[in-house]
Amino acid sequence: MTPPTATTVRPSHDSTKAAPAGRAPAPTLDAERLPLAQYLVLYVYVLFPIVAIIAAVPLAWGSFIGWVDIALGVVFYFVGLLGITVGFHRHFTHGSFKAKMPLRVALGIAGSMAIQGPLLQWVADHRRHHAYSDRDGDPHSPWRYGTSAGALAKGLFWAHVGWIFDRERTNKERFAPDLIKNTALNRVSRLFGLWALLSLFLPAIIGGLVTWSWMGAVTAFFWAGLVRLFLLQHVTWSINSICHAVGERPFSSRDMSANYWPLAILSAGESWHNLHHADPTAARHGVMRGQIDMSARLIWVFEKLGWAHNVKWPSPERVKAKLADAPA
Repeated sequence: MTPPTATTVRPSHDSTKAAPAGRAPAPTLDAERLPLAQYLVLYVYVLFPIVAIIAAVPLAWGSFIGWVDIALGVVFYFVGLLGITVGFHRHFTHGSFKAKMPLRVALGIAGSMAIQGPLLQWVADHRRHHAYSDRDGDPHSPWRYGTSAGALAKGLFWAHVGWIFDRERTNKERFAPDLIKNTALNRVSRLFGLWALLSLFLPAIIGGLVTWSWMGAVTAFFWAGLVRLFLLQHVTWSINSICHAVGERPFSSRDMSANYWPLAILSAGESWHNLHHADPTAARHGVMRGQIDMSARLIWVFEKLGWAHNVKWPSPERVKAKLADAPA
């Protein structure tokens, strides 16, 4: 699908829909200054896998990779991914379902292993995103700089990864006060560095023990650690960038959120993004025929096991009412 341009970005089916802001939002009470030490650590966590892969993939590909590396990579990919999609996003940010405390802690740890920031900060950022989606105040809108081709290219980079390096961080006390009050979740968030280290080095430990060799540990660290993390981060970051720029918009929302089917499997259903912004608390995002949503299926399993309850499944009537061409 052709990306939206200055002539096509407009409130096509909702007169209250926000058009692209066209300028960077000024700092407000919504944001706070990130300490320099945390800022530098952030650089290391994000850039290290990228640099390592650029340097090593051409040498490593085809010369050392085994089934243990692939299996560990797939397992750790989906642990981190579903920790983000089911835990950080649908449960902690939007309250799509309620969960028993052991499951809440497990989801918090699993999401932290995607290394996309501590639990409290991630939730605060995403709630702020929904409060100002594609308007001034949105921390990662691709329409931040305008609607021309050059502005959109710059905005896509910002929405995908650039915003992460902005030292103005979302105010957690304002956007995540409910989680701050929870002692267990506060501890999970503060221990983000530990979960990040486990995410990187646990595959190496398991790979070394399974193969009983140092080479098995090295290859597992590379493929199931660095490469897996690189892929996971950029797939989930694509929801911020690609899914607010291109794709289909069958549902009425107040922003430029769109469905982008090529990312549906790799994002565990998060790329059915238009329905999510039309109905943010819905536990299922892929509601139309053929829309695979693994995150919703996992929530269904949790519900059947009695670990989750009060799940906000979107009814057919509610989905129909959210359609762009639904009668007012």
